[in-house]
Formats: sequence, structure tokens, C-alpha cells
Amino acid sequence: MKSHAHQRETHFLPRRDFLQVSTAGFSALAFAAAPKAVSAVAPPRRRATSTILLFLCGGASHIDTWDMKPEAPLEYRGPFQPIATSAPGVTLCEHLPLLAQQAHHLAVINSIDGQVNTNDHHAGYYHNLTGHRPDQSFVTLGNNRTPFPDDWPFMGTVVGSKRPRHPSLPNAITLPHKPSKAPYTRPGQFAGRLGVQNNPLYVQGSHTSPLEFTLPALTLHGDVSADRLASRAELRNTLDQTRDELDRFQSVSRWSTQRQRAVSLLTAGPAIRAFDVSRESEKVRARYGHTVNGTSLLAARRLVEAEVPFITVFWYESEKLNAKCKSAGGWDTHGNNFNCLKQNLLPELDQGLAALIADLFERGLLDQTLLLVTSEMGRKPQIGDPRSGGASGKGRDHWTYCLTDLMAGGGIRGGQTYGATDRLGGYPADLPVTPADVTRTVYHAMGIDDLTATDKDGRVYNLLEEAAVIESLF
Repeated sequence: MKSHAHQRETHFLPRRDFLQVSTAGFSALAFAAAPKAVSAVAPPRRRATSTILLFLCGGASHIDTWDMKPEAPLEYRGPFQPIATSAPGVTLCEHLPLLAQQAHHLAVINSIDGQVNTNDHHAGYYHNLTGHRPDQSFVTLGNNRTPFPDDWPFMGTVVGSKRPRHPSLPNAITLPHKPSKAPYTRPGQFAGRLGVQNNPLYVQGSHTSPLEFTLPALTLHGDVSADRLASRAELRNTLDQTRDELDRFQSVSRWSTQRQRAVSLLTAGPAIRAFDVSRESEKVRARYGHTVNGTSLLAARRLVEAEVPFITVFWYESEKLNAKCKSAGGWDTHGNNFNCLKQNLLPELDQGLAALIADLFERGLLDQTLLLVTSEMGRKPQIGDPRSGGASGKGRDHWTYCLTDLMAGGGIRGGQTYGATDRLGGYPADLPVTPADVTRTVYHAMGIDDLTATDKDGRVYNLLEEAAVIESLF
């Protein structure tokens, strides 16, 4: 294991809407590029061309997966044991045997400091997706805190805005769902102050037909051909000419832009082919697993091959696990934590994530693809959650004081563990880093060191302040 005992890097940069637009059946797209400037931080040896973000919705238990504490008392460590991996000294949970074989590709970051004691999903999403600490509105509003138009932007939209426009696909794509169900749409996953034109394209997957991965948003209805759609668009443009007086309103201009991009996407063959996982062999699909999450990771690999800059996979919760785990069916294991992890969540994650890493490596894509696995929070080290009857419910409560992230590819040196938590896994104890540092490291790996943007009044501002690249990961 490559362990880091030196001081944290201090290469800090100076610190200085939500509008869901549905056009032709799907949400706003990410296309535009933003201004560039010179950065004082040297680029990494390998510049990643794509990032895949796997977000474990609900708050994955770090202490039962990546940062195990076998010497802690039983009421903290639980029944799981660590196992050796393909990287000497790096251990993972015994229920992640396939991923353990890929540990030589992994950097395990165990010392991420959540910084704020909100213990709230909305705040955790926002912090880990944007790199910005949640403001007071998250404390006062809790899960009623909806996305705001002036929120700091999702890291994927920053990457998308800084890259040249893809010829036929959006620069940022999210699948297989938009977390979470209305009215609890999670803040932090949108472009915010960068503008709705930079929002990701949302692609909906299905639990019932995961292998087919049908994309209604990219399918023309009935007898509508691409030519006929283009004709309809021409007619609409003609009618719009009679409404020129409305163009002075920004919302109308945005709608027009989104409609034009929607038509372009719907009539572009590469868009359909990139999402069509049925083109993969049964052997490849089985390798990832016949689930919507496994198939989404396979689709992410195909989008890397299509040179999409940023792909997000939000873990799709299962309604079948809702009652079993006292959760929304994902990683929010308030009750029955160990059975839910052992029997359901960990096997599915193990298969899909290990397959993705191995597949990227075998195809020669891992060096050019940065992989980040994160969540909105960790879980409380002491077993027992009041929502499931205390210790007898065998659950773990929310814990925003620390969590673990995984990174691989994109110039990251595999087979290493960075930082450490205390003996119970409650707080960072060595080399603490923040979600801002992780976000800044993603930008650095992607060759994006100019983080300036311009607001609607022409004023330049910094997209991420006081964040350090975790340089020893490279």
C-alpha cells in the first residue's frame, strides 16, 4: 500500500437555474463552452478526456466498505471483515471480492472531511457535487431546500462548459435517473449560475427492462421520421418569426435554444447508437450485471468511447429495498444495514464497478478516463438508528463528518490509500481533505485549471475557491 504521511498540499487557488427545461421529452442539455484563462497549476501528465462519476445515492457506509475498522469494538465495526486485494496493503470489505481484484487501479481517499454537521441528504449532494459548502438555507429548509438558479454549478457542468462542444452529443450526460423524486429534487446536480444551457442531459433508465435500456427521450414517436421532425421544426421556426417581440425575454431565448438543440440531438444517429447497449454482446452485458445500475455503467463506457466529457451515474434505488432497509431503496441504510449491504447493495456494486474498471483498462481507455465514486455522506460509526429501533434495528444513521471516495484512471496512481480516519472511523485523522479538494482534483485531471466564469452582468468570478489539488494521487 502506498500510504501518505506528509503534509497536505497547499496549492490553493484564490477564492474569489435550477430550471428544468423539457424539450421533445427531455431536460435541458449541456453544450456551451466558457472562457479560458491561464492557470498557475501545471497540468497532470495525462489529461483525461472523460470523467465517469458514480454517485451512491443515500449515503454509503464508508466503515462497511472502504474504511473498515477490524480492531474497533463490535458495536462500531459490525460483522464484516476486510480482505486483501490486488494492491499490497489495500483492504476492502469481504463482500467486494471482484473490486478487490481491481484495487491496483484504485486510489482510496479515506480522509474526506464533510466540514458541516447538517446530516442532511440535500446538503450532502450539494457539497459533494459542487465542491461548495452548503449555506444556511440548507440548515433552515432541510429537504425542502430546492435547487436555486444561483446555486454553485455541478462539477460536470463546469467540465462541460470548459470543453469544446461535442459534435452530436451533450457535454454532460446523467443517467439513469434524476435524484430524487419530486418534490425532493436534490440541489447540486445542475448548472446553477452557469445557466440552464449548461444543464446535463438526463436519460431515464428502467428497473423492469435494464438490458434494453430504452431511451424515450431519444425516440421519435409513431410515424414521425427524422425528416418529418425537421419539417415540423421548420414550420415552428416560421411561426416563431411572428413573435419576434418576445425575443427580448431571456426565458424565450433559452427555450428557443433548447428546442433547436433537442431537434439536433433527436436527428443525430450517433446519439442513439451511443446509448444502445443492446449492441454489446451478451457476455459483456452479463459482466456488468443485468440491473439498471450495471447497464448504466456499461452505457457510461460507451459514452466515453463517444468522447463525451462528463458522464454521471446516479445509483438507482430499488423500491423492493425500501422497507427492508428503512430507506428509499438505496444506500440510506437506516435499518438492517448489514443484510442490505451483504445481500443486495454490495454484490450489485461489486459486479458493475469492477466490470467498468476492467473493461476500461482492457480497451485502453482507463488512462484517458477519470473515475470518481462518491456519495452524499458516510454512515455513523456506532450501530443503531432511532428510526429503526436503535441498536436492535442494526442500522446506521447519517454521518456528514467524513466519507471515503474512490478514484481511478485519468493519471491517478492506483494501489494507494490516501489519508486515514480515527480508530472508530468517525473523523479524519491524517491528511484531511474536503469535497472542494476532490472537485478541484477532478478539474485538474481533466486539464481544467482556469476556473473563471462570467456572470450575466459581465463580471468575472471564480468557480471554486480555496481548493487544493490532491497532487500525490497522481
